[in-house]
Amino acid sequence: MKLHTREWGTGERVALLVHGIMSDHRSWRSVGPALAERGYRVIAVDLRGHGASPRGEGATPADRYGPERYAEDLVDTLPQGADLAIGHSLGGLTLLHAVERLRPARVVYSDPAWRFAQPGLFDPAVFTRFKEATREQLTAVSPRWEAADVDVELATLALWDPDTALALSALHGRAGLPGAPAVPSLVQLADNSWLIGPEDAATLRGLGYEVRTVPGAGHTIHRDDLPGFLASLDGWL
Repeated sequence: MKLHTREWGTGERVALLVHGIMSDHRSWRSVGPALAERGYRVIAVDLRGHGASPRGEGATPADRYGPERYAEDLVDTLPQGADLAIGHSLGGLTLLHAVERLRPARVVYSDPAWRFAQPGLFDPAVFTRFKEATREQLTAVSPRWEAADVDVELATLALWDPDTALALSALHGRAGLPGAPAVPSLVQLADNSWLIGPEDAATLRGLGYEVRTVPGAGHTIHRDDLPGFLASLDGWL
């Protein structure tokens, strides 16, 4: 599947951006220009079932969506050997499945959804409730977002296929940390991340990942605190 993409900049270095569930390329509206100013040609995708990309096909949500499907789409759409790839949440899980084929020079996994299907954590199907979220509800959940980000979220929710969340529910029991990184990799964590806890962070460091926390930031770090997000990438850009 060829995904819809958006580009910023014309630099010689290439950066890839992969959004989280319920979002699309517009969630990177501030990151894309910031990276372009730093000399990158930035390519952001809409995952299948999100934004302007096609919906999945199949009899069940699990047939239409899932990390392996998303990863195959990235490989079909994006260039190999990019200088940098950043994946947030579901995008971090997707990049993990695609990294050995895309082979970027380095990867940033921003609060990646590697533990989302951990038994006893929560059922990903709860995300379907956000399909009808109001501006007031989104503002309450993400009080540090700019008004423009709330506008974007309302627009992306209108296009989002909630079956993507139902498909993730089928992955209960399959959640787990990855093995050693295939390429130099930074795991960037929200403050008190509910996806990657302190013990997991220590395990990842032992495997060879750089792990950094952005103080005060919530799950969507780049929308909560853009300066903190960029500062956390010191030495990786």
